[in-house]
Amino acid sequence: MQAAIFEAQSTRVYMDRINTGISEAEFEQAFKSHFKALHAYACTILKEEAAAEEIVQQVFFKLWEKKEQVHIQQSVSAYLYRSVYNESLNYLKHQKVKKAHQSHTLYTSGTSSEQVSRKVIARELEAKIAEALNQLPEQCRTIFQMSRFEELKYREIADRLNLSVKTVENQMGKALRIMRTQLIEYLPLLLVLLQLIARPPQNIIY
Repeated sequence: MQAAIFEAQSTRVYMDRINTGISEAEFEQAFKSHFKALHAYACTILKEEAAAEEIVQQVFFKLWEKKEQVHIQQSVSAYLYRSVYNESLNYLKHQKVKKAHQSHTLYTSGTSSEQVSRKVIARELEAKIAEALNQLPEQCRTIFQMSRFEELKYREIADRLNLSVKTVENQMGKALRIMRTQLIEYLPLLLVLLQLIARPPQNIIY
């Protein structure tokens, strides 16, 4: 972790000066410095290493395609994290269509209504969580995901994004307040899902 932070710090000044257009050397430096961390970040969203690698490669491919016109107003790290996040969401939306078809196939081939209900509720909860994340301001969302998904400390996040620790703390507090507000009405869905997952015992002590 310390090595990754040092590497990010060593390239921040070099990369953050980019405004419009990047050279092949700058692109290569960004790729080497950020690919591993971005892959880990995408894995926390997609839960699939192969898909995560494909998403990150796609982000860098698009960056390379528009390298002469790209305009980066924030840090390169934040730009790449935002791009990976957006590409991951698009991937998940595409996967929802496939899962819906699979669920239908399972249902028509004899899957119990309880199993179908559990999957439907789980998908709905996943969608609501993704929507809640998408409601966060860009910087707030990036900090929240780096803290919760990558399990980075506030100091590490501050170093990566070139922010003060106090700013990271304030943004995390804001993110948690917004997430609680966005998801509180879906608590009943979570309770139903837990009931469906658990096998109904004869004697339950609450």
